[in-house]
Amino acid sequence: MSWLVFLLSCALCGTAAALGIAVRRLRQQERSMEEAAHRIADYILDRRKGGIACNEEGAMFHLFHEVNSLVSIADAHADSERQAKEFLRDTISDISHQLKTPIAALNIYNGILQQEAADAGTVQEFANLSEQELDRMEALVQSLLKMARLDAGAIALEQSPENLSELLGQVKEQYSFRAGQEGKEIDLEGDELAVLCCDRVWLAEAIGNLVKNALDHTAPGDRVRIQWQQSPCLTQITVEDSGSGIHPEDLYHIFKRFYRSRFSKDTQGVGLGLPLAKSIIEAHRGSIEVHSELGQGTTFTINFPIMTKL
Repeated sequence: MSWLVFLLSCALCGTAAALGIAVRRLRQQERSMEEAAHRIADYILDRRKGGIACNEEGAMFHLFHEVNSLVSIADAHADSERQAKEFLRDTISDISHQLKTPIAALNIYNGILQQEAADAGTVQEFANLSEQELDRMEALVQSLLKMARLDAGAIALEQSPENLSELLGQVKEQYSFRAGQEGKEIDLEGDELAVLCCDRVWLAEAIGNLVKNALDHTAPGDRVRIQWQQSPCLTQITVEDSGSGIHPEDLYHIFKRFYRSRFSKDTQGVGLGLPLAKSIIEAHRGSIEVHSELGQGTTFTINFPIMTKL
C-alpha cells in the first residue's frame, strides 16, 4: 500500500512539474506573441522597422519567419516606390529645366517680332530662330515619349531578319547631307550579307542617335565610321569617330538622362540621344559600351548575342 501511495505521489509530482513547464512555456510564447504584435503594429505605423527576433522552434519559428519575409518584401516595395517617386520628381525637374530655355527664347523672339513687324529682315531672322527652338522642343517631347513607352513596356518590337548593310546604309543616308554641309565623312564597312533579327525602325533610330552624337563632337575633316561583324554567337556594331573625345569624368554618366557635361560646348542638346539609344539596344537584348580618349575620338560598341537552340 505504501508503495502505491509513493508511486501515486511521484506521478502527481511529475504531472505538476510537467504542467508547470507547460505553463511557463505558454507564458513565454504569449510574451513572444505580444512582442511580435507590438513590432508589427509599430511597423504598420512606421515607428520602427525591422523583423521579429525569434529563438523559438517549430510552428512559432515558421510563423515569425514568414512574417519577417513579408516585412522584407514590404520594405523592398517601399524602397522601389520611393526610388520611382524620386526618379519621377527628378525627371519632371529636368524636363522643366530643359523647356525653360526654348520657351524663354520664344517669348523674347515674339516680342522682337511684334516691335519690328515692319522690318522684313528682322522678322525673317527671328522667325527662323523661333522655328529652331520649336524643333528643339519637339525633339525633346518626342524623345521623352519614346523613352516613356520603352520604360513602360508599351512597345512591342517587331523583330525580323534585316540585312545590316541595308539598315546601316539607311542611317548613313539620313545623315549624309548634314555631314557634307559640315565637311565630314561617314564610312560603312562590314559584311554585306550579315543579317540581324531586329526591329528595323527602332534599331535605325538607336544607331542614328550614335551617329548624330558623333557629328555633334567632330570638326570639319573628321570621319565617322560605322562597322559591323558577325560570328556564330555574336553580332557587333561599332560607331567610331575621330572627334574631340569624351572627358574621363563623363564616361560613367553619358547614358544618364539629361546629363550635361561641364566640359561640353554643346548648348543645344538635351541629353536624351544616348540614353534612348541604350534603351532601344537593351530592348533588343543587346549591350552598349563606350571607349574614348580626349583628342583621339570615341567608339561605341554594340553587341547582340545570337540566340541558338540547343
